[in-house]
Amino acid sequence: MKHVTFHLDFVSPYAYLAFEHLPEALQGLSYSVRYQPVLLGAIVQHHGQLAPAQIPAKRAWTYRHALWLGHAHGIPIDLPASHPYNPLPHLRLALATTHDGAISRHVAETIFRDVWRGGADAADPARLAALAARLTQVRDGNGDAARAQLRANTDRAIAASAFGVPAFELDGRLFWGLDGLAMLRAAVQNDAWFEGPQWSNADQRPSLLPGKR
Repeated sequence: MKHVTFHLDFVSPYAYLAFEHLPEALQGLSYSVRYQPVLLGAIVQHHGQLAPAQIPAKRAWTYRHALWLGHAHGIPIDLPASHPYNPLPHLRLALATTHDGAISRHVAETIFRDVWRGGADAADPARLAALAARLTQVRDGNGDAARAQLRANTDRAIAASAFGVPAFELDGRLFWGLDGLAMLRAAVQNDAWFEGPQWSNADQRPSLLPGKR
């Protein structure tokens, strides 16, 4: 059995779409998934990037693309009334349901669908309270332990070379994006391509950009 770590942030429409599509993408294979909430904003900041929503043209494309991908894959998706929003309450709520930083698929599904189905305001306090009431919590999501766990999860994702979400970690390799799921499937199947130079040597060449090697 292969073991996949799924780094996710509920604010990302692509993470939601990948979450919904994952069972179909890996259908028939022997695998387990560790669903690990991370703070996308911290990952983006670590790499000196701008988030898609900070670039007006990219923001517009992201929403249109996400809605198209939902249509193309048969995945229900509605944009939240306001986006981007602060995902910390959702991330901390998720981590309140566990002691080890990994959440169940049920918890991930409940939160993702609350955000990305129905078109309501994901950050509305009343909706957050109702969402929290639907989940079994084993610790305070606003406590020091949950906050530290979110930082640790995010640091682990960065150490694994994650530069965004959804990111999938398998056998020391990182796969990114909804469109990376086909590649992840091949890796779960032990495709020999991953042992060859096209994986290991793809980035082993100089860059002509200033300050890059």
